[in-house]
Amino acid sequence: MDERPSPEAILHLTPEDADRLLEHLERNVPVRPGLVTLPATGFTEAIVFGDTHGDWRSTLEIERRFRDTDGGPRCLVGLGDYVDRHPVDCGAGSVANAMRLLGLAAQFPDRVFLLQGNHETTRRIPVIPQTLPEEVDQLWGPQVQRYIRLLALLERGPLAATTASGVYFAHAGFPRGPLASPWAARFETLDDDRLAEIVWAECDVSRSRRGATAPWGTSDLVSFLAQTGLSVFVRGHDPDLTGRPLCGGRCLTLHSTRIYERYGGVVVARVPLTGRVASVADVRIEHLPTEGHRFPIPE
Repeated sequence: MDERPSPEAILHLTPEDADRLLEHLERNVPVRPGLVTLPATGFTEAIVFGDTHGDWRSTLEIERRFRDTDGGPRCLVGLGDYVDRHPVDCGAGSVANAMRLLGLAAQFPDRVFLLQGNHETTRRIPVIPQTLPEEVDQLWGPQVQRYIRLLALLERGPLAATTASGVYFAHAGFPRGPLASPWAARFETLDDDRLAEIVWAECDVSRSRRGATAPWGTSDLVSFLAQTGLSVFVRGHDPDLTGRPLCGGRCLTLHSTRIYERYGGVVVARVPLTGRVASVADVRIEHLPTEGHRFPIPE
């Protein structure tokens, strides 16, 4: 069996082949700590993508940028929410998207970092809608263990990441209030309230209000960055903020799914890993060619 099947092939796996692929991923996908630091040498930039929500057609475009050897190898950072709400032309897109991305994490454990979002931490704080369980059943029959195994693989990702160039990545937010040193320890023993700050919190200028925790504002972010010595926050979660520099150029929100393209497009960012990223102006945003394009629905 191909250990890196295409999304189309994943959607046609037999239950037995799906189990073999899950076994391969369980052997090879690394278990990350709550907070990771991206490699400081060997890579000049990271391709960073926001919520994909089962849009594996956009994920393949992201993967092409990651695999492009022009300028040397690069890191890949996902900001969470790889599952649920898939586009109609992606079939059981959450399953195909998650397995394709996990395959990259297994193949490139030194430079692929799939952060958890609120849709990956649903066993701790439930999320609605959640289509992943039904998609697994649709493909391989009502066997709950396959869903649990796939979700457990997504839970191996870190909750946040930083770079030597001064960037903080997380799905939604950051720990608020005074941070004891070393502040990274806050990510290893998170109760549900602190978890919600990282994977559920809206920016206060977003129109979204999910109610899991209070939104954060510019003063909260400035305090967090000052305490950690970081300079820029790159996140997902709030589609209506996609591509907009916020907080005086200290924050950027990304979404990489056609489900939410009406807000700001289907975008990724190239984030420098060398030098100093002083503001969002130092980050290059690119629109994916899937934006505005509807593929034929497979028969």
